[in-house]
Amino acid sequence: MELGALLWDGQCLPDAPIRIPLSMLNRHGLVAGATGTGKTKTLQLIAEQLSANGVPVFLADVKGDVSGISAPGQAGDKVAERAAQVGQEWEAAGFPCEFYGLGGIGPGIPLRATVTSFGPVLLSKVLQLNQTQEQSLGLIFHYADTKGLELYDLKDLKAVVGFLVSDVGKAELKGIGGLSSVTAGVILRAITAFEQQGAEAFFGEPEFDTSELLRLAPDGRGLVSVLELPAVQDKPHLFSTFLMWLLADLFQKLPEVGDVDRPKLVFFFDEAHLLFNGASKAFLESITQTVRLIRSKGVGIFFVTQTPKDVPADVLAQLGNRVQHALRAFTPDDAKALKATVRTFPHSPYDLEEVLTSLGTGEAVITVLSENGAPTPVAATRLRAPQSLMAPIDPAALDQAVKSSILYARYAEPVDRESAFEKLSAAERAREEAAVSAALDAPSGSGKSASRGKKQDASLAEQVVSSGIFRSLARSVGTQLGREISRSIFGTRRR
Repeated sequence: MELGALLWDGQCLPDAPIRIPLSMLNRHGLVAGATGTGKTKTLQLIAEQLSANGVPVFLADVKGDVSGISAPGQAGDKVAERAAQVGQEWEAAGFPCEFYGLGGIGPGIPLRATVTSFGPVLLSKVLQLNQTQEQSLGLIFHYADTKGLELYDLKDLKAVVGFLVSDVGKAELKGIGGLSSVTAGVILRAITAFEQQGAEAFFGEPEFDTSELLRLAPDGRGLVSVLELPAVQDKPHLFSTFLMWLLADLFQKLPEVGDVDRPKLVFFFDEAHLLFNGASKAFLESITQTVRLIRSKGVGIFFVTQTPKDVPADVLAQLGNRVQHALRAFTPDDAKALKATVRTFPHSPYDLEEVLTSLGTGEAVITVLSENGAPTPVAATRLRAPQSLMAPIDPAALDQAVKSSILYARYAEPVDRESAFEKLSAAERAREEAAVSAALDAPSGSGKSASRGKKQDASLAEQVVSSGIFRSLARSVGTQLGREISRSIFGTRRR
């Protein structure tokens, strides 16, 4: 892939192109630089060439300015000048795109996941539960699996937790362990707090099939999936939750491929500092593990942010391709960040502290991995101009693109099927109706007392088992005997 042309002694040398091998893009990368230095346009440039080479791309568009990749760019004097400087034959082109939104928040095809697909391990990390609470959540999932209580959304999970600590539900857990009221309270409070951060919209059906991200357009170009996030940029916990699920689900689905000629999929996370600022230890561990392992699945991940220090050291160590735009040293903290950035580059004949503070917009210091996996020498580079529109598309055009997608009819409308919440609510109503009926039918005098005594002798478990809803559940369980939802190392369901 062509990135640009070498800069040396202030001159751009079009006969010295700077390239990155397509086969090395699953070794991950970083695009960094101060505000206004051209990071987003670099992201756009790389994404365009990946699509043109038949590689699907996923773009997390936090600011809402990447949608222009779907429309042809506009010719002009600046574009013509840049193309001439770097030896580029520029031609306006748009690229095939799908636009998504988290749970229907903002424009885009809604992305949703069920609580069951998340699984107890991953959900425990998101809720920041301790080991005991995580084990209790696993017990809750196990119970729901075996009893046919589907966990599609958060109200289903809350209903099951509430039932299992009730007088009736405690009897159900006698054979497999117990759930303390204190632990249940912690879990319920964590779920409620999570809902208030916007998670309620994300959990539910229809669940998004992550293999949709691997599609090609009819002309063989890779499909660019743009996740529109401006409406949730103040909810980084929701975004990071989605990211954990998405990467875990892909890791589970994709086979091991080792080294490939081209990646199967490349992710770009713009404004990556929003992911890591205040992130939980569990999230950082999950991201680090994913970055280390998902390369062998043919998936590449690029983080786009202001300085390398925005990315945790364990993650930064896995990023083999580096595009560093200009940094500014206006304050002592800026100067410290500049020195730290320079130390992350291989030895170079450049005075990188000077070069990084003097680069113009659309220029960067680049080092990538060569075909044999070794870092290339550091090269100051003037980058090529993107072929697509370097601005957001019109909201009406975005809305039209979303509604004309073949996926819109599949995912747009939420579905609320009968699940744990409805089944347990029906069971509660049945118990209340039975109690009213028994009170109305009870004989007076000693017969009434005898009847009351007999009822008090009956065990709570017998009351539950005799209810209509649990007879229905028993039949369901009978047809699914021995079936247990297995989960991957990330805690998500195997499909």
